Amino acid sequence: MTSTTAEALRHHPIRLSDEERTGSVDAETFKTAFRLHPAGVAVVTADPTGDEPVAMTVSSLASVSTEPPMLVFSVSALSSSAPALERSDTVVVHMLGADHLEIAKLGATSGIDRFADRDAWRRLPTGEPVFTEVYSWLRGEIVFRLEAGNSTICLVHVVEAHLPEVAPVTAPLVYHARTWHRLGEGSTID
Repeated sequence: MTSTTAEALRHHPIRLSDEERTGSVDAETFKTAFRLHPAGVAVVTADPTGDEPVAMTVSSLASVSTEPPMLVFSVSALSSSAPALERSDTVVVHMLGADHLEIAKLGATSGIDRFADRDAWRRLPTGEPVFTEVYSWLRGEIVFRLEAGNSTICLVHVVEAHLPEVAPVTAPLVYHARTWHRLGEGSTID
């Protein structure tokens, strides 16, 4: 298989014709529906050139497979991190708890230098930036990209994991209805 063929297999656009798009719900209705669906929060970092680290907060993270370990997240074309993530072969996915709200906000804020605080992050031996305050993260290789509308879905093969030796006592961070939430004992339903 040539490298061009391999790249074509790893990056596949899905385009709907105008006829196929007929009958779609409007964008605002679709966004409102998902605002009502709570999601966990993660921050994805990458650095395709070694001198332009990017970070993006995502709530689209999902596990796909355990054998081999794979996860998926989407990148909006509107994100300032999208061009760098498009060129990256690897990413680090930081799993956030409520204690990491500032990191979530950092990755969600446009027009700022997300890596200005040199004490808040370091580079892994493989070159990717990692936020040091985060308890757990997964490093992986992007093995497939699927262009879907104005986003790209990235399928990541996880090749390294950093987990705490003892489970941290922190509440999960959830995004719901355009607001950050901390899950706790009061949110448990039997």
